[in-house]
Amino acid sequence: HWEMVGIHLDKPLPLYPQGFDPGFMKAFEDRIGRDTLGNKAASGTDIIAELGDEHVRTGSPIIYTSADSVFQIAAHEEVIPLWELYKICEIAREMLPNIGRIIARPFEGESGEYRRTSNRKDYAMPPAPGMLLDQLAAHKVTVHSVGKIFDVFLGRGIQLYDKTKTNVDGMAKTLAAMADTRSGLIYVNLVDFDMLFGHRNDVEGYARSLEECDAWVPSLLAALAP
Repeated sequence: HWEMVGIHLDKPLPLYPQGFDPGFMKAFEDRIGRDTLGNKAASGTDIIAELGDEHVRTGSPIIYTSADSVFQIAAHEEVIPLWELYKICEIAREMLPNIGRIIARPFEGESGEYRRTSNRKDYAMPPAPGMLLDQLAAHKVTVHSVGKIFDVFLGRGIQLYDKTKTNVDGMAKTLAAMADTRSGLIYVNLVDFDMLFGHRNDVEGYARSLEECDAWVPSLLAALAP
């Protein structure tokens, strides 16, 4: 997403395939006043299935990462309320200034049936100044984002935004934004490709999602103005 708006990094953002340094984790636990679980690379759904019961029993948030530069914190909404989970994420953002995103991953449900809620919240690394969205804002060009774009760029240069739950939702909101827009930029992320299929290496699910998107493209093209 950053490269699409002209931000090029001298070196990649850090990755943590073996988890985070034990010394850092101890300092983090001291700051938040809770022990933690996990601290490894994992699928978000797999790790709450694996550690959800222990989290509910102990109150310790689940820490995990992925193939991206992320520090993800999962917690049951009835064990760690949202306001506290978000505060924990703010502490992590302060302590990890060079990581791409800190992500709150709240979930709900009972043992064996845990499911993530829609209250995810991203704390992104601030984009470098002078990117495309900053330049559009300086020229009073309206930017309408669909999906997680608003969170990725911390809302910089974005005047209108729609959050989405699925690709289908994103496609529908993109067409609605096009119908309401006479000029400017509509910047879209379709969430399922990454969240449901990419991170899980689900080739068949990704293929089905591509076919679904392909079927939508004629509607997109038909809605384009000159």
